[in-house]
Parts: sequence; C-alpha cells; structure tokens
Amino acid sequence: MTQLSDAAPVVSFDDEPLILVDSHDNVLGYKPKAEAHYGEGVLHRAFSIFLFDGDGNVWLQQRAPGKQLWGGFWANSCCSHPRRGETVDEAASRRLFEELGVNAELTFLYRFEYHAQFGDIGAEHELCSVYVARTNAQLSVNPNEISACQAVSPATLDAELADNPDAYTPWLKLEWPRIREAHWAAVEGC
Repeated sequence: MTQLSDAAPVVSFDDEPLILVDSHDNVLGYKPKAEAHYGEGVLHRAFSIFLFDGDGNVWLQQRAPGKQLWGGFWANSCCSHPRRGETVDEAASRRLFEELGVNAELTFLYRFEYHAQFGDIGAEHELCSVYVARTNAQLSVNPNEISACQAVSPATLDAELADNPDAYTPWLKLEWPRIREAHWAAVEGC
C-alpha cells in the first residue's frame, strides 16, 4: 500500500555535488548534478534499489515529470547519487527513506557502468551500485520525486519490458535482466 506524503520535503537539488569517478571507482572530483548530466554526461557514482514486498512483488516508481532526465518514465523503486562525504550504502539508505518513507536492510548485488543519452537534453553516465531490499511497510511516496508507484510481480515486469520497453528508464532495462539471470537467489534471500 502506498500514500502520497502531504508535506514532502525537497530532497534533490541541481547544485548538489556528484562524485565523479573513473571506471575503477577512483574519485576524480565533484560537479553539480545538473552539470554532470549535460551533453554526454560525466561518469559519477550512483545507486539503484529494487524494493520487494512480502509477496515477492517489486515496487516501481514513475519518475516525477519535472525530472531533468526521463521524467514520467517508469523506473525501479529508488535511484539516486551519493553526496560528497557519503558512502554509497549510506546514500542508498537515506534516499530510500526520502523517496519512499521506509527503512529496509539493503543487500548489495553488483556494480556496473553504463551510458544512456536522453536526446539532446543530457545523459546518464553512471557507475551504479545495485541493491535489493524487502519490506511490508506502507510506503509514503515523496511526490517531488515520484508521480506514481506500483508493486508488480517479477513476471509482469519481465513481460512489460519485452512488450512496452519505451515506458521504462534505460537503467531499469539494463539492471532487471541481470538481476533475474545472475542474482535472483539474493532477491529470494533478502
């Protein structure tokens, strides 16, 4: 079950510094979020969380329409960037609460690098850490970040990605098949 938060805080800022890295996760510097996504983007740390409910359904979010990149597209449960001085684990826990209003034990699955261009507006170029978690708690959705949220069965998401891929973010389309193929035991164990 989900509800929209009445007094949702603003938790994302165009000028917050992202952590720029190389492909081996060595810190190269910092750049404001909006600038890091301009043009072809600059490689930076990021994370994605797939939150499951007690019935084994995965929560998906429809990104708020005002997002710089892929606004209105469906994505995994939660995704964002660590802030300067914050570990990826700390950032993932923080952001899960900020976007969905829940705390859950996160299980790290893998890290990968990808690049996805969003027309001439900008790009995601991320070294992304992927996590899974499980909760039966009611979600409290932050409408500044999310316009809709739904829990779907894994089989439904498999079918949706095959039948309607243009409705989903590129990182979801990269991460979900890898989770299904190589990390499903970790999902079932979380």
